[in-house]
Amino acid sequence: MSPHAVGRRRVHRTVAAGVPLAMLAALVAVGTANAQSYPSQPKVTRTATLGDIPLGTFSNALLPGTVGDDRGVDLGGIGSDIYPAGRRGEFWTVTDRGPNGQIKVDGKKRRTFPVPGFDPAIVKIRVSGDTVKVLDALPITTSSGKPVTGLSNQAGRDEAPYSYDAQTPLAYNPNGVDTEGIVRSADGSFWLIDEYGPSLIHVSARGKVLTRYVPKGLNLTGTDYPVVEALPAILLHRKINRGFEGLAQLPGGDLVMAVQSPLSLPDGDAGDASRTTRLLRFSPKQRAVTAEYAYRFDPVNVVDPSEDDTSELKISSVVAVGRDRLLVEERTDKAARLQVVELTRSANILNGSWDSDTTSPSLEQLDDPAASGVPVLAKRLVVDLGTVAGVPGKIEGIARVDHDTLALINDNDFGMTDGAGAFDAQGRLVDSGIETTVTYVRLPHGI
Repeated sequence: MSPHAVGRRRVHRTVAAGVPLAMLAALVAVGTANAQSYPSQPKVTRTATLGDIPLGTFSNALLPGTVGDDRGVDLGGIGSDIYPAGRRGEFWTVTDRGPNGQIKVDGKKRRTFPVPGFDPAIVKIRVSGDTVKVLDALPITTSSGKPVTGLSNQAGRDEAPYSYDAQTPLAYNPNGVDTEGIVRSADGSFWLIDEYGPSLIHVSARGKVLTRYVPKGLNLTGTDYPVVEALPAILLHRKINRGFEGLAQLPGGDLVMAVQSPLSLPDGDAGDASRTTRLLRFSPKQRAVTAEYAYRFDPVNVVDPSEDDTSELKISSVVAVGRDRLLVEERTDKAARLQVVELTRSANILNGSWDSDTTSPSLEQLDDPAASGVPVLAKRLVVDLGTVAGVPGKIEGIARVDHDTLALINDNDFGMTDGAGAFDAQGRLVDSGIETTVTYVRLPHGI
C-alpha cells in the first residue's frame, strides 16, 4: 500500500490494499438490477464501481520507481474508453494522461501534473456484480521500454506543464500521450488515439508504441518511437485539449477517429461557436486516411438543457454498430445523447476545399453546412442518456454488450478538481468523491 494511503481526506471512499497487479481488485457496493428485464424505456440494469487503488501502488507494479509520491491520488481516469475484451463482462479500458488540473496564476490558467511520473496504461477490467475488478494492465512504453508519460509534447502548441501547485515548470516530453479511445485488433495489438497531436497510435500487445501517426507538418521530433505524418494537416488546428477523443473499429478493420470538438478555423472564436466537427477513416492496411466526414452537433441546449455554451459540445465515444454504421456520443460534462450515422461514400470530403485552411468561410464557420453543399452525415437519435435515471456525468466510453445493452464508463478525473483547492496544505489530494463506474443501460428497441 502507498505510504500515503492512510489518513487521506475522503468523501465516502474506502482503501484497497496493494496486491500484485494481475490480481488487483477493488470493492465498492452500489447495487444491481434485473438484467433480464426488457423495459419499455431505456433503463440502467447494472452499476459497478472501481474501489480505491493507490496510484503509486498501481504504477510502480507496472514500472517500478516511476511514481515516488502519488499525493494521495487513486487509480482513476480509466473511463477514457471501454472496449469488449471477449469474455462476458470483461473490457479493455485506457487511462488518459493522468491526474491533471488547472490553477490560475496572475490571471492565467496553468496546466498542472500532480503525479508527473504517471504513465498512461491499458487496463483490463471485469464487471462482477456491483464491482469493477482490475484483471491486468499494460504500461504504454517507448521503443526502448521507457514510460511515455502523459506530459505535454511541444512548447508553443501544447499547454506548458507545471507541478501540482502550478509553481514549478516541468519539462515537455515529446513521447507523452494524452490517450483516449481504444480498440483491439485481431492480432492482439491495440490502437489508441491521442489529444496532443492529435494522433493515432499503434501499440503492441505488450503496450509498446509501434507507430504514432500525426498530422502532416506537426514536426514532432525527439521521440523514442517511430512517428509518421499521415493525417491531414488541417488537424493542426485542433483546439487545445480537444484532439481525437472517440475511436471505433469497423468490421472490415478500418478505424474511425472523431475530433472531439470543432477545429479552431480560422481562429478559436470560430471553433467555440461552431457545431461542425470531423470524423476520419483510417485504413491500417494502407496506413493512410481514406475518408473524412462532416458531423453536425445538435444545439447545445438540446444535448444539455442546462447548458448554453456551444463550446461545451464534444464527441467522446464512437462505436461500430454495423459495416459502415457508427454510434456517436454527443455530450457535455453533464448530459449525453447517442446518435447513429452511416458513413457513405458520397459524404467523403477528404482532400477537398474544406481541408484547406485558406478556404473562407471555413467548414466550421458555416451556419448551415448542408445548405452550402457540404454532405453532412445524417443521424438518428438512439437514446438521450440525460433522461435515464442512474447514468453518471461525463460518460467518455461506450461499448456494446449485446443488441439491446450498452456499457458506459465515466471519467472521474482521478478524483481531481480544478483550482488551488484540489490539494490541501500538505499537498495531498482533496478527493472529489466521484468514482469510476461502469453502467449498463438496456435499450427497449436495441440499436
